Amino acid sequence: MVHPAVSSLRPQLWLCFSLQTCAYKHESCACFRDTGEQCGVVARLEAVVYLDGEYLPRSQAKVSVLDRGFLFGDGVYEVIPVFGGRPLRLREHLDRLQRSMDRVSLHNPLTRSQWQRIFDALLDKNPGDDRAIYLQVTRGVAPIRDLSVGAGTRPTVFVMVNEVRQADYAGLQAGISAIKVEDFRWKACDIKSISLIANVMIRLRANQSEVVDAILVRDGLVTEATASNVFLVNRGIISTPTKSEHLLAGITRDLVIELARANGLTVEERDIDENELETADEIWLTSSTREIAPVVRLDDRVVGHGVAGEYWKKMVTIYSHYKRELGNA
Repeated sequence: MVHPAVSSLRPQLWLCFSLQTCAYKHESCACFRDTGEQCGVVARLEAVVYLDGEYLPRSQAKVSVLDRGFLFGDGVYEVIPVFGGRPLRLREHLDRLQRSMDRVSLHNPLTRSQWQRIFDALLDKNPGDDRAIYLQVTRGVAPIRDLSVGAGTRPTVFVMVNEVRQADYAGLQAGISAIKVEDFRWKACDIKSISLIANVMIRLRANQSEVVDAILVRDGLVTEATASNVFLVNRGIISTPTKSEHLLAGITRDLVIELARANGLTVEERDIDENELETADEIWLTSSTREIAPVVRLDDRVVGHGVAGEYWKKMVTIYSHYKRELGNA
């Protein structure tokens, strides 16, 4: 049983109510007695996840070593931000999930209403403020390690909820640094695949260069960052690369474009030459969890005035208002 006093604590921090009803059996727990003395032990309840039809403590969720996601990275995923208890653009995220599954010929084992029920249950079991739903579907467990796909393999479905640090827009004004890297990934980057070894390699290179991220260039054209879309601002015009198989069509990317245009800002979706990075007034990286991050230094060169630009400030104000409205809806 959970005492009402826990309501002011951070998510997943709870006070034991009595030794007899304490699910964690804390023998040293000075739990509430008949006298009503306050408990001296704070027990951290473990996050609950969903795996193949079951809701489990995260430490108890196990996947077979023969799962094709584990052996081959044979699966797709989505990350859905949750603001004010409401998933951001859920329909669009599930649309993209279906597109990824169709592209890799992977059967979607759940209906949209079933996905929704799982998300609602996990958000209820993992309370908090800003959060992110991570879902992953692999092709499932095969009897042997073999690239060929056998008949009757059942997809593995895993879903969890992660806490997300609320965006610190004041801190973000200082901006982040990045490097430019040749995009050596495969030619199906529009699939949200769990096989991210190339992205890991590029992010590792960025970290070794003591910067936050890398902006990727393929055949002289900007594609995206390791886990974000790229926007440029020059002379008051906001530009972002056209959707193609060379980049993932970000839900936040589309939302930023929609909100910018609705508020009178000019946005172009077009091919962006890598040389435009050197002359841009502003560069942004957008994603579901990063939101809108200004790049103020690229390859040891200052972008714009070396701080977040005026158009970034406008866009962040618009985006923040949208988030508040979502939470109040």
